[in-house]
Amino acid sequence: MLGLIAKKLGMSQIYENGKAIAVTILEAEPGVITQIKTKEKDGYNAIKVGFIDTKEKRLTKPVFMGLKKSGVSPKRVLKEFRTEDINDYAIKDEIKLDLFKEGEIVDVVGTTKGKGFAGVMKRHNFSGGPGGHGSMFNRRVGSIGNCEFPGRVVKGRKMPGHYGNVRVTIKNIKVIKIDQKNNIIALKGAVPGSKGEYINIIKKGN
Repeated sequence: MLGLIAKKLGMSQIYENGKAIAVTILEAEPGVITQIKTKEKDGYNAIKVGFIDTKEKRLTKPVFMGLKKSGVSPKRVLKEFRTEDINDYAIKDEIKLDLFKEGEIVDVVGTTKGKGFAGVMKRHNFSGGPGGHGSMFNRRVGSIGNCEFPGRVVKGRKMPGHYGNVRVTIKNIKVIKIDQKNNIIALKGAVPGSKGEYINIIKKGN
């Protein structure tokens, strides 16, 4: 599944046929192929793509030497995409925004905003207890287990805890607009993460 890594710039809206459509604006710089994996050597077909230039000192030695061997400048992010069509690619080839077209449906992978410690009403949408005066049960969890059997709290019980900051995939997002000159892509609706976050845009059907 081939794709690009893009930086979230924020949200805006685009008008189509007199209707306002909420869009997320992303900056997708071209990626460079740093390695091609084959079934014979690695057990599967894939291409490894490097994104976002960085300094040599910010990379580990194995990563830097791998990039140096391929003749690619230091890259901040390396992402592997599995694809059967490895014969169509070569090391140092660029993966650009022309990989997508307007109106196409894509998947987006990103990390949601971290909200810190949260109770069950915010974290799991519990309805809570009575709101009247004298009620001692408002926003608490309630019963979390049985008495004699099994005599413990079952794993996976919805409880207060850290909310957000998880890796999620949003499927079937429509590409509304593409600006090849400025490496800008607009996706319909919201995508995970805050401004400045890097997300993966995955092309479907590969």
